[in-house]
Amino acid sequence: MLNENIKAIRKSKGLSQEELAIKLNVVRQTISKWEQGRSVPDSDMLISISEVLDTPVSTLLGETITETTPNDLKSICEKLEVINFQLVQKKVTRQKILHWCFISLCAIIVIIFAILVVLNSIYLGWDYSNPETAVIGVGLHSFEWLFVRVAPFALIGGIIGAFMTRKKG
Repeated sequence: MLNENIKAIRKSKGLSQEELAIKLNVVRQTISKWEQGRSVPDSDMLISISEVLDTPVSTLLGETITETTPNDLKSICEKLEVINFQLVQKKVTRQKILHWCFISLCAIIVIIFAILVVLNSIYLGWDYSNPETAVIGVGLHSFEWLFVRVAPFALIGGIIGAFMTRKKG
């Protein structure tokens, strides 16, 4: 039903598949797949389609539109309230996870710095005549060289990120 509705409404608006694809920032083949029923647009894309075609999503989905009664409005408001609460909870959870990721990044950087200081570039005294030892030594030296140059910026970014994602209030 969705595929037929997209095709019919697109044609009624005088748009080709290519023109609709350009307005939606997708390739023409995607529109063709939707209209043939081989795939369906995700919810965000469905909203974009409804905006481009100036048609409600419910019409695209083939639902009959009935007038709402006050009880329906109350029911819709309650559902929207639940959805809004779930979205806020999801945002708070994401913020907590991100906050602890930043703190973990800082801790890992500090631990690696401490390990590097304690070990004091142990590979410098190795015998590099053995190819395996040489490869491992070069790898450790490359890691240390890169880490010492990148880690301060990552540490500063982690501290700023942890500060910015902390719970306010």
